Amino acid sequence: MTADTITAADIRINARWLIPIEPTDVVLEHQAVLVQGDRIAAVVSQDEADARFRAKEVIDLPSHVVLPGLINMHGHAAMSLFRGMADDLPLMTWLNDHIWPAEGAFVSEAFIADGTQLAMAEMLRTGTTTFSDMYFFPEIVAQLAHDAGMRAQVCFPLLDFPTPWGSGPDEYLSKGEAFIKQWQDNTFIMPAIGPHAPYTVSDEPLSKAVALSQATGAPIQIHLHETAFEVADALEKSGKRPTARLAELKVLGANTQCVHMTQIDESDVALLQSTGAHVIHCPESNLKLASGLSPVQTFRKAGVNVAIGTDGAASNNDLDLFGELNTAAMLAKVVADDAAALSAHEALAMATIQGAKALGRDHELGSLAAGKLADIIAVDLGDPFLQPVYDPASHLVYSNHGRQVSHSWINGVPQVQEGKLTRIDVPDLMLRVQGWADRIREQQTS
Repeated sequence: MTADTITAADIRINARWLIPIEPTDVVLEHQAVLVQGDRIAAVVSQDEADARFRAKEVIDLPSHVVLPGLINMHGHAAMSLFRGMADDLPLMTWLNDHIWPAEGAFVSEAFIADGTQLAMAEMLRTGTTTFSDMYFFPEIVAQLAHDAGMRAQVCFPLLDFPTPWGSGPDEYLSKGEAFIKQWQDNTFIMPAIGPHAPYTVSDEPLSKAVALSQATGAPIQIHLHETAFEVADALEKSGKRPTARLAELKVLGANTQCVHMTQIDESDVALLQSTGAHVIHCPESNLKLASGLSPVQTFRKAGVNVAIGTDGAASNNDLDLFGELNTAAMLAKVVADDAAALSAHEALAMATIQGAKALGRDHELGSLAAGKLADIIAVDLGDPFLQPVYDPASHLVYSNHGRQVSHSWINGVPQVQEGKLTRIDVPDLMLRVQGWADRIREQQTS
């Protein structure tokens, strides 16, 4: 071996197990991931790495499984400050009587900044490297995520009525267009359009959203078929199911992400199949609000891409995507009456490559392969409650929780090291969170 056959790398990660996601159903042992700059240079055996590479930094993870960073495809990050505030209530009561009044009282740029940072700290600590956010003041969310080096799809809100961010649809769309132009082509921030739901956005703004999406390439993310009431109300008022109305308005397409999708018939599946729209499954939020059960196996059999999200911490009540995978896998089996309906490997794909596909970035995110962006996590399987280890993929979905994440890199930059966040000042953040909690508690009891 001569000097000119040795390749330099910035980081070498030695893993006891590695799950590349692609190819599927594969667990490799004693592998090394080589990172050069912001990209994965190679994924090879440790013996091959010894022979071919020299790295500036070597990280040995003898009891860990290494896999791509998780992609949380739906949430409302700043709502972490409302965690546990209004539990055990049906969706419309929860929204109308609690969440919307609280938002009117507290949502501001400062609220969004502190709540988003709280959410990012939780997500990073539990293995998420990319998240999608649909909430107010998207410019604040985008800047915070960018400054922290976290990847985010940030959807600007679109509704028929005033909110703290704008007076109505025209202002939302105007500000949203400027937001898209500001962040377009940024590797960290993916600007998107976020019409809240069919029952809160009328035809004209939806049509304008479609035109903006077509002009800019920005994705559309929308809550859709979340409850039986939503579908029944639409049928009573228009004679159309919400998916049919959106299809007529050309909202559904390969650049559209449909969140929830619990109330489904064959016509809905056919529309998703023919348009190429994606489904974002949020099982724990749907269970907690008794919204319904999404037929994941039905979508998968129809060739519909299904990614996964936590929803906001006000309706979950956590942002641990590993916990969400556990729930999704269990729930899919019951809904389909088939214990093989969603395997551990298939669940992991929902939180990685299928999320990347929904973002249109599966060519550079969602799996561990040479040339892809270095968004990587390591999960420590060394604890007694995870022993013995026969199948690391099974453990990640059925035995693990996100607090076992020990390391995280985004763009090759460490975000979590030995279980500690590297770029968020947690003590300072906790002081600000406590201030908000005191104010919200006081308002609730007054």
